[in-house]
Amino acid sequence: MDVFNSVLEALDSLASNKLRSGLTVLGIVIGVGAVIAMLAIGRGAEETITGSISDIGTNLLFVVRGGSEDVRNPEVLTLGDAEAIGDPFQVPSVIAVAPYVSGSVEVTFAGEGSFTQGLGITPEYAGVRNLDLSEGEFINEAHMLARSAVVILGPDSAENLFGRDEGVTGETIRIEGQPFRVIGIAERKGGSGFQNVDEQIYVPLSTAQIRLIRRRSDRVDVILAQAVNSDLVMQASEEIASILRVRHRTAIGEDDFTVFTQQDFLAVAETITGVLTVFLGGIAAISLLVGGIGIMNIMFVSVTERTREIGLRKAVGARKRDILFQFLAESSLLSLLGGLIGIALGWGLSLLVGYIAQASDAELTPLVTLDAVLLATLFSAAVGLFFGLYPAKRAADLEPVEALRYE
Repeated sequence: MDVFNSVLEALDSLASNKLRSGLTVLGIVIGVGAVIAMLAIGRGAEETITGSISDIGTNLLFVVRGGSEDVRNPEVLTLGDAEAIGDPFQVPSVIAVAPYVSGSVEVTFAGEGSFTQGLGITPEYAGVRNLDLSEGEFINEAHMLARSAVVILGPDSAENLFGRDEGVTGETIRIEGQPFRVIGIAERKGGSGFQNVDEQIYVPLSTAQIRLIRRRSDRVDVILAQAVNSDLVMQASEEIASILRVRHRTAIGEDDFTVFTQQDFLAVAETITGVLTVFLGGIAAISLLVGGIGIMNIMFVSVTERTREIGLRKAVGARKRDILFQFLAESSLLSLLGGLIGIALGWGLSLLVGYIAQASDAELTPLVTLDAVLLATLFSAAVGLFFGLYPAKRAADLEPVEALRYE
């Protein structure tokens, strides 16, 4: 029996039981669609997270307290450390330094308020973090020296307080119960969740240390350092580590600080999102297995119903492999058809999730990639062959005489 005739017979057999075949295909459709959609969501999340990290700048370094587990009482980071890192003679690979402190603060206006992340920053913060303003002015040295009660609001914070993110410069709000004058609004960067930069507020570092977040006069939480270019990031990291070891009197391998680069954050983010993608795809693949069991079930029913037909065909000369191929063709067609429809379903689900995310102001754009489509399609075909093999073999092994006697 040639392939073409086997396919035609398989199509005729499936067409004679449209409802049963349709319900069987549905399991594969849902499985393939779910796999493609879940992989697309995972890839979209990965692109969003890594893109957000990359937007900060590829030549940015973060210096934080804490390092080796052998150091029991790590020293705090100070403004003196920041000044040393910013010294071009000691750390020539760094062109700008911006220390800051941060903490949760209560912001209120006209009796309405909420908690958000407050940052005490220096004038250099804007250049290091690419922070632009949509209106107003940035914090300057005069604000630092006078410990001025001034604040820059993120656009979402302005929306929460005033119902708008423009025309609020000059207004007075309260932070931790103390009056602060709004001098600017940060440009919208986009974001959501726990670390939404559009909800952050910024005050002078000297003001935050004394009146809000309360740190020792020279203590800071994080020191941002900007390397000359991305090629000198590792060299800048080594220079920063060397100068801090001298200042903190620590030996190599016993650092009480840690220097992170953008590549460190990207590597962690890619690992997490990669695991998430595999996890989502694995859960969705379970539905493909359920669909495969459905194919096996329907093929067993088909073999039972056509037992006499199989016996008659073997009696007139049909070979064992002809019967085997015929039933494998039917199961493969079921899975292939389900796979093709599932691709369209998965694509549609991805677009739907993208629209919902956009309507919810969430930075998520699912990405349907060719490898995801091929993976789901090949997996569905393999499911059809695997779960169709045993029923097909059972049909091929039937003895002609017993099959003809079957009622």
